[in-house]
Amino acid sequence: MNAANVRRVVVGYDGSPAASAAIEAGALLFPGAQTWIAHLWTPPFASEELRRRLWTGTRNINVFVQAVEREGGREADRLTSMGVMLARAAGWDAEPLVCRSYGGEGLQLAEVAEEKQADVLLIGSRGLGGARAVLGSVSDMAVHYSPRPVLVVPHPLLTDEYAALAAGPVVVGWDASASAEAALSTAQRLFPEREVVPVSIDSGSDGDSDESPAVAATGQQPVTTVRVRAGIGAPGRAVADALAAVAADRKAGLIVVGSRGRSAVRKILLGSVAMATLHRAHRPVLVVPQAPADEAE
Repeated sequence: MNAANVRRVVVGYDGSPAASAAIEAGALLFPGAQTWIAHLWTPPFASEELRRRLWTGTRNINVFVQAVEREGGREADRLTSMGVMLARAAGWDAEPLVCRSYGGEGLQLAEVAEEKQADVLLIGSRGLGGARAVLGSVSDMAVHYSPRPVLVVPHPLLTDEYAALAAGPVVVGWDASASAEAALSTAQRLFPEREVVPVSIDSGSDGDSDESPAVAATGQQPVTTVRVRAGIGAPGRAVADALAAVAADRKAGLIVVGSRGRSAVRKILLGSVAMATLHRAHRPVLVVPQAPADEAE
């Protein structure tokens, strides 16, 4: 891959197993990428064990605060270095990026990705915030606010899901909206050597799957879509389950969805589909904003 085609990836990293697994998965999806391992250094700025050892009572509170800052900073640097080592071992050109934060980690990661003009912001679905991490905090906030595509990697991946990362096709949620157009064009740009499969969801009520060819008007070479009958239920969840089923059947490496957009024909909100897919799919999900940032020059 020449320098012009090297992907730029910002990784949210906290040292957890899920964050480490996200690095491994990302390296298979974007081999040889230029990468920043971003660790958000948040209050109370040190582990509980360090704070307990440093505490000497309220008389020396200023000394305690200074010690927490010093030892917490060292801890953050050490943790980030571990992530960089993992990324480099996976074949990435990686460097550390330690950011002091006072909350809103998803929003701050989105800002970092924009500052670095990243092609992708990569987050493990349980890779930020330790035991507190649930979809609905860091991942959801990054997806909602990032002007750059956000790739969320679930943990753990099964053997066949992991095997699909290296060369599996890319399934794209398609409803002919501007959001779907953005998702499709981003998938084609980021994965030019992979098969890209737009999936059009038919929200019929009989629950049957019906694959029939259709043409996606992409402005480029026409692409064959797959129509899947989603069945009865909440549209977002039904469509997400249908996308996940197609991805599993085709052994896809990941699913790509737009973050917003309404289908004029089926009245499907891709925004709800994006969030439902993040919660229900067992493969990496790339969420693309409706006006994705151009690839960095």
